[in-house]
This record gives sequence, structure tokens and C-alpha cells, in this order.
Amino acid sequence: MGRVLSFIKKEIEAQGALHFTLIDPEEEKNSLGKKIAKKALDAGTDAFLVGGSLGVDAELLNRTINQIRDLDEKIPIILFPGDINCISPLADAIFYMSLLNSRNPYYIIDAQAKSSIIIKRMKLEAIPMAYLITEPGQNSAAGWIGDVKPLPRSKPYLTASYALAAEMLGLKLVYLEAGSGAENSVPNEIVCATRKLVSIPIIVGGGIRDPKVAVEKIRAGADIIVTGTIGEKDAKRLSRIIKEVKKEGEKRY
Repeated sequence: MGRVLSFIKKEIEAQGALHFTLIDPEEEKNSLGKKIAKKALDAGTDAFLVGGSLGVDAELLNRTINQIRDLDEKIPIILFPGDINCISPLADAIFYMSLLNSRNPYYIIDAQAKSSIIIKRMKLEAIPMAYLITEPGQNSAAGWIGDVKPLPRSKPYLTASYALAAEMLGLKLVYLEAGSGAENSVPNEIVCATRKLVSIPIIVGGGIRDPKVAVEKIRAGADIIVTGTIGEKDAKRLSRIIKEVKKEGEKRY
């Protein structure tokens, strides 16, 4: 088991629930990324995800990673790639994602095959992860570009069955995504149904803009909460979300 995956599992066991902050390299054009990272670190975020679906190049990606490193040398930085251009040797690991409910095989296996040798050459820790986009995520950048067949909000066990298949295939994490800036987050019923079927860590992101919503996801069975857009708009609310995630995690013991 790689160092970052080991860290994730140990910290879930130790804390009960974790918070990851997603930074889009596009925000580095106006230095917003570093400001978000500083607020998130002060509030106690556990790791950073770096990546985006549009406008990301190597220079922006590396600059973003270096900005976070300047703030904290030890916190894990994990690549959250929108495509094979979102790879950097400066990160600690990469979420080696398969968008399982895409209509396009490129996002299920082709992009992974194209990037595999690059990742090996860079000696990046690859963490196999199922990426599942629920309604209304088809309207997000990731959903649109990834050509997803969105998993219906009204059928929780359909999403859960995809997650279970991912675990049976050997993937180490499952990420339930409603889409960046989504009006509604992944339904609690979907998180709960997934938790009943899988033993691997569950990550939930998209549309989480309120501490109450974050807490609901943890109570439903999420292990990791990811926020991105809210950090760009309201740093104080981001801090409250992180603190409530920590409090709720403590209640698991």
C-alpha cells in the first residue's frame, strides 16, 4: 500500500471523518488558490486535491502545487485529473480515476492507459478510484466533458451497485460526485446505500456548501468530504464546514 493511501486509511480510523480541499489551478491566475489553501489549512483540512476539467496546463498545475507546498511541506497533495494533461511529479499521489458511468470508454480506461507509463515514470503513487457522477452532475464541467450517463437520485442502490462492482474489481476508493458547484449534493440515501454495500472509503463532493449538509453525508456513511467552489466564495463557511466535519468524525467513536 502506498504512503498516501495508507495515510488516508489511518486518518479515517483515527479521526472518523476527513476533509479534503479541491483547488482548481485556474484560480492561481488571480492568486485565489493560495488564499483558499491558507484558510483551509488554518481550519484543519487533511489533504489537497489539485485539478480541473478545463484550462489546466503543466505550468499552472506546478505553480499551484508549489504554492501549497510553501504553506505546508507535509500535507498530502493529490492530483485530481480531468485528463492526461493534469499530471505532475511534484504531487504526492494521483487519484487514478475511472469514470465508470461515462458513455465514452476514454474516461473509463483509455485515458488511464495513455497516462500509465507517464505516471510510472514520474514515480507517482497511483490510487485506484471509482468516480461516479450522480444527477444533476451531467451539467457540470466534469459531467459534460466526461459524457456521463448520470446515476439517478431516486435509485440509490443503482449507484451503490456501481460502487460495489468497483470494490470487487480492486479499486481502493469510491468518489460520489454531484458536480462542481452543483445546486444539490449527492443524496444522503445514495451515500447510505453505498455504505451498506462497500467497505472501501467513500468520498463525497459537489454541492456541499453548508456545514449541516457535510454532517449529513458523514452520518449517512461518507468518510471524506470534499469542498471546492465554496472556498472560492466564502472562506469563513469553508472553515465552519471543516470544523463540523471534524466534530462529527469524533462522534463515530
